[in-house]
Amino acid sequence: MDDLILLEGVEKVFDVRRRAGLLRRERHQVRAVDGIGFRVPRGEMVGYIGPNGAGKSTTIKMLTGILTPSAGRLRVAGIDPSRDRSRLARRIGVVFGQRTTLWWDLPLRDSYGLVRRMYRVPDARYRANLERCVELLDLGELLDVPVRQLSLGQRMRGDIAAALLHDPEVLYLDEPTIGLDVVSKAKVREFLRDVNAERGMTVLLTTHDLTDIEQLCKRVMVIDHGRLVYDGGLDGLHAKGESERTLVVDLEREFPPITGVPGARVVRVEGPRQWLAFAATHSAAPVVAAVAERYPLVDLSVREPDIEQVIATMYADRSAL
Repeated sequence: MDDLILLEGVEKVFDVRRRAGLLRRERHQVRAVDGIGFRVPRGEMVGYIGPNGAGKSTTIKMLTGILTPSAGRLRVAGIDPSRDRSRLARRIGVVFGQRTTLWWDLPLRDSYGLVRRMYRVPDARYRANLERCVELLDLGELLDVPVRQLSLGQRMRGDIAAALLHDPEVLYLDEPTIGLDVVSKAKVREFLRDVNAERGMTVLLTTHDLTDIEQLCKRVMVIDHGRLVYDGGLDGLHAKGESERTLVVDLEREFPPITGVPGARVVRVEGPRQWLAFAATHSAAPVVAAVAERYPLVDLSVREPDIEQVIATMYADRSAL
């Protein structure tokens, strides 16, 4: 499988002037990205996450050619983004959750027509792509509405459609579900899954809504202070963050806190209900079996760990170093 996105030792350093007195300013260097390297094969959907100021948006801007790396090697679809930004633009789609690429005073339909002309999309392909996006993103009643009159959720769905009309090979999504309601988020996620499966489109997703990552991505990369601190599956992320799953058991009557269950401990008791925590990387079956063997069970459920807390723990551990 070929790599559609390739970064090797990529750095981005900004010169910043800070006040150092009444009339004097000192020049400082800020290293926004510090030697990042990774590969994304064609057709993979990857989550790229980190705290504010970690270097996520800087990385995306270098991948699209908006910024030029200070050092290192970067290729997207075999193209150096900073050297051939125009040629690359025809092969990528970009959605920024905080900014629209649509024309504010034009109806969606007219905005899409301008996108078709900009990318010189053949009529047949344009009509097919537009019809598919309108159907899956529920845009039919919005095509004749000016962009300025759309809600945030409607505009976001409109932006995603615009980014896909020219059949890009790579799609960059920067906070695509920010500010959306539950229904809109579900529609966007379902659409992205379908596009990735049907077209084999490579997707790099940056988000603070970690449910996006859990529902869309098998691989996640975590960046902190400009450095890649994790690259792997969600299971490995849970192991690195030492996260825990929770077994919630309902007993026939009240009991003292459950003991003697290897690898598990009681973290909460409310009447006949008890909560037992155990490592997220371990199976729940032995814990359930041990409880059922010694206590009269009425009901049980297993709660998965909160990935947001996992990542927060990772950041806290690094800050303490």
